[in-house]
Amino acid sequence: MKPISLPALIRLMRPHQWLKNVFVLAGLVFSQSWRDPSVLERVLIAFAAFCCVSSMVYILNDWHDRAADAQHPTKKSRPLASGAVPVPQGIALAALLLAGGIWLARDSRALLFLLGWYVLLNMAYSWRLKRVPVVDVSIIASGFMLRLMAGTWAVGIPPSRWLLLTGLFVALFLGFSKRKAESFHAAGSQRTVLALYPPALLDTFIGVTLTATLTTYSLYATSPETQLQHGETLLYTVPVVIFGMLRYAYEVHKGKGEDVARDLLRDPWILAAGICWVAIFASRWL
Repeated sequence: MKPISLPALIRLMRPHQWLKNVFVLAGLVFSQSWRDPSVLERVLIAFAAFCCVSSMVYILNDWHDRAADAQHPTKKSRPLASGAVPVPQGIALAALLLAGGIWLARDSRALLFLLGWYVLLNMAYSWRLKRVPVVDVSIIASGFMLRLMAGTWAVGIPPSRWLLLTGLFVALFLGFSKRKAESFHAAGSQRTVLALYPPALLDTFIGVTLTATLTTYSLYATSPETQLQHGETLLYTVPVVIFGMLRYAYEVHKGKGEDVARDLLRDPWILAAGICWVAIFASRWL
């Protein structure tokens, strides 16, 4: 039997997608709860649990789609589709990751509940619902919201209403942007659901969710509770967020944005906006 390479197993887990799990850290950052070691530990455990379970979901999705992926011009290089990782070993790795996520979340019923919903929603998405317009993107957005709730409600951090709404709208924006980016593929390699999305409607959805994200983030940054906690700091981040999201929308209309984690890290202007946001946010403690 041909030995399985470690890089192939790592690629199968898609660790670059763990960037999406930073939603788990949002409550910790915005509530400044990192000063409490016990809360910090609980949030980091939730982050690690979501990394394990999200990688497990990606493996099962690749297993389910391996035959179709093998015919796709780019997805054919995925470890299961290409045969770089045999199916039994891939399933075994998925089981290990699931066990690891459950073990990490064993002390929190709330976290276990959220992880369970995350798995169920993603299995429904992979098996059927990714072919239903709007429902498909709503499930993608739900995954981000479950991460946000895992980093707030599940670890005892009271979530801000405006922060939750911002998380919801940015998740919908990223989901519809992903569909827009996928629409630039050749007709034979597009998702089935894209035939049901008129291009003008996708542009409308992107515009609406972009506007809602910027509105709710601005309201969050200027709300009395935020001003009390962060002073004027977050107010100065609003122009940076506007620039970053407009730049991302521009990149999407050039055909990028299909892989959110990859494309966020590759555009120097979006990276610069992220660094600028962190610098402004951290300036309060310098």
